[in-house]
Amino acid sequence: MNVQRAQEIASSSIMANVLCDGLPIYIQHVNEQSETARIYALNHPEEEREVPLYTLTERDQVLE
Repeated sequence: MNVQRAQEIASSSIMANVLCDGLPIYIQHVNEQSETARIYALNHPEEEREVPLYTLTERDQVLE
């Protein structure tokens, strides 16, 4: 995923269908310089982690 799209998703009020290692995640913050994102899995919101943007994929379906 590129930096611009990750930032759009992170700032949107609409929940996008984004995966990291096959798990649905929420993007909290995008670090433009390091091209990483602070994320958490939707089923484990207490487990935040920083991952490279290239590990994130977006599915066409939007979750509501």
